[in-house]
Amino acid sequence: MSSTYFNEIWHQSQHECEQLAIIDYERQHQNVDTTVATISGVASVVASSVAAAAENKALLQASLYEFYLRYICLSNRLEDVYDNMIQPQKRELVRKLLDACLGRVVELKHDLVNIDLMEFSYNDEVVERLRLTPMDTELRIPRYFLREREQELEFRKRTMNEILIKLGWLEEHELEEPLTEMEAIRLLQMHERARQGRLRAHFMKEIRKEKGKSEERSEKERTDSGLMAAMKIQKMWRGHTARRITRRRKMDEMILIGMVPPPAAVLKERAEKLEKHNEIDVRRRHVAQKTYAAQFEARKVTIQEEIRQKHGATMKEDIADEIRAWIKDCYDKTGKLPDFPSEDQGGSLHIFSRPGTESEHSRSSARSSKESRKTKDKSKSPARSGDLNVNDNQEDDVNFQPAQSVCLPDIRAEIEFFNDTWRDKDETGILSQAAYEDMIYAEKYQEVELEFRRAVDDVMRQELELLQTMVGKKVKKSNKKTRRSGKKSKKKKEKDLTPDRSTESLYEELVTNGIIRKYPELKLKQFLGDKALTARNGTNPSPGDIRQILTEYCILPLGSEAIHSCTPLIRSVLLAGPRGSGKKALLHAICTEVGAVLFDLTPANIVGKYPGKSGLIMLIHLVLKVSRLLQPAVIYMGDAERPFMKKIPKTDRTDPKRLKKDLPKMIKNIAPEDRVIFVGTSNLPWEADQKLLQSVYNRFIYIPRPDYGAMSHAWKTLLHEYSGGISNLDTSAMAKISDGYTIGAIDACLREVMTCKRKLQLRSQPLTNAELINVLCTRDPVYREEEEAFESWWSKTPLGRRRQRFLELEEERLLEEQAQQAKQGNGNKKKGLN
Repeated sequence: MSSTYFNEIWHQSQHECEQLAIIDYERQHQNVDTTVATISGVASVVASSVAAAAENKALLQASLYEFYLRYICLSNRLEDVYDNMIQPQKRELVRKLLDACLGRVVELKHDLVNIDLMEFSYNDEVVERLRLTPMDTELRIPRYFLREREQELEFRKRTMNEILIKLGWLEEHELEEPLTEMEAIRLLQMHERARQGRLRAHFMKEIRKEKGKSEERSEKERTDSGLMAAMKIQKMWRGHTARRITRRRKMDEMILIGMVPPPAAVLKERAEKLEKHNEIDVRRRHVAQKTYAAQFEARKVTIQEEIRQKHGATMKEDIADEIRAWIKDCYDKTGKLPDFPSEDQGGSLHIFSRPGTESEHSRSSARSSKESRKTKDKSKSPARSGDLNVNDNQEDDVNFQPAQSVCLPDIRAEIEFFNDTWRDKDETGILSQAAYEDMIYAEKYQEVELEFRRAVDDVMRQELELLQTMVGKKVKKSNKKTRRSGKKSKKKKEKDLTPDRSTESLYEELVTNGIIRKYPELKLKQFLGDKALTARNGTNPSPGDIRQILTEYCILPLGSEAIHSCTPLIRSVLLAGPRGSGKKALLHAICTEVGAVLFDLTPANIVGKYPGKSGLIMLIHLVLKVSRLLQPAVIYMGDAERPFMKKIPKTDRTDPKRLKKDLPKMIKNIAPEDRVIFVGTSNLPWEADQKLLQSVYNRFIYIPRPDYGAMSHAWKTLLHEYSGGISNLDTSAMAKISDGYTIGAIDACLREVMTCKRKLQLRSQPLTNAELINVLCTRDPVYREEEEAFESWWSKTPLGRRRQRFLELEEERLLEEQAQQAKQGNGNKKKGLN
């Protein structure tokens, strides 16, 4: 597609974003009652009773969910524009707006979680009103997370391979495994039997030849028999080809009118061809983006140097004259010399950013005032935490107030910049995607002016001190730091135990000890299943809902520093579910989507490594230090319940309680600016001490066994992958039969059945249900008792407790209403009798 097309999509998205931000901003500055009254169209809302509060909460949830879905659709479009647009200055603005919109999506998700009291939010009425499909509501992961770090990731992968080769854990050139004695004997036997068979066949051929010579047959008989044989062969072949052509024509006609879906092989061929064409176009666009971006950076440096050389002296004089005029004006009005603002306050820029004191020559004063307003809006918003253990307040579940947004001021600022710069810009006939030099000049002029202003401020401070000394005023020491409000932080600075070691040596040590692990590259979309078509409860999400929540909690904050800085902080997540539900696959998908470094602190992995108390302190220090240096990073712990188990089995030699006391401290040491997350997986989370488990993990995500829809989709996808589209097995029947099993069990079953030999036999011997059922029966399903144990455990999590309390209040409210209705009914009957 052309650049004009994406330019139009960008303008449409900006217009929609502006309208959405205006409505969102108005709602942000209203209280809940006013917002609900606006939504419901009621003039007065009485929120005193529990029933009215519950109704208000439902209306507020619908409003927030609508904003949530609209921001998702907007973010998906902006991501597509950013990935395909070539002009570098437009891409900068689109990138900032995209990050702000994605941050707003995450903020709204946290508000919805606090309203619905479950991790997954649904509202069918809103989806129907917006006319969206489940695929439209799925948030896409920005492709720039990986594409803009290709060289870094390639270097890191190469470094790890070199370390593993040096340790002998990875072969540089894979060698063929030598044959064992038994394999060599079998190979010789096979060839010897083949040789003997060929000799026997040759011997029998000679016997038949001698016997044929002894029989006297006439030439005519031989000719007639040959012709008859040729005619029979010809007849059969012509019939076969005619029937095949007829069947093919009938199938083509049915496909054309849409009565039969195209064969899997045809669909695969079409998809590969389309993907190949798209890949060529995308590669061409990415090369053009890099070329124009490099030219853009070069022109910025060149223009900045030109401004310094041509306008540097004039700038300094103008700034100095402005400051001297201000000092003279203050002295004439008050008879005293003014105090010059410190560098922390902004210097002379602070003087001219006040209302009524705008500079006539400076271009930076107006811009700085806008930036100061933006930072003020940000500073007013309280710091938000994603830890539900901190926000575990039962009383606020009925009367909920959404938190102030940190991302909304950024969205409004980018919209204002677009309206000032790009909305009315005439680009007719401009086919080149090079940067506009007038915009570069204006931007660099402001930067150079700010740079020279700081230098002039230092000189003018010295001049003002001399003037104050001459006038006789006592000079205040300006080297004192401005006093900051608020209490001093009691947090001590962490001591560096390895100050003299480089990052490379620490990385090599952790790879050598198996703490930093190489993981399989899996995309999140490989976690099979679609989003839920209708509303569900919190313990039965669809695979698409699980993908979405991991994108919002883990991938987006890890992938972008801008998104991480403006969204609620989540330091740790626990993935709980039965064996084979895909917990490790989701962990590897998180790491793959953001190119993260994976640290493995599973008890079985660290046994015998860094022994003793000092060794444990060193291990935690190395993991935290290297994870900060190599952000983004994921710290993983498998069998997350084992460090907090009340009783460890005697057969367990891994010492799982080794990290019991240090894990909560380790999580707290992950600073808000660190793009590091701690992910745990567990098959038996109820065996742990829940209080200790909840002190480590901020969020708990339950991954249930798949339902019929997800199971049918998994069978169809995996069968096509293993059989190459040859098998025509009834997947709906297999989905019914395999109810209760996980997708991991299905994948293992297919891997066992579809051997290389069986794949070669598929054309002559189609795959049957019995083959798969026989293997599937050897595996354990997820029993009802295990599901009940997971549901009971989830109800004890912070979010589960809050939801349980809310449901109890709802039940009490319904009972009170029924009692009141019964009293009114009895009163009416008595009146009727009288």
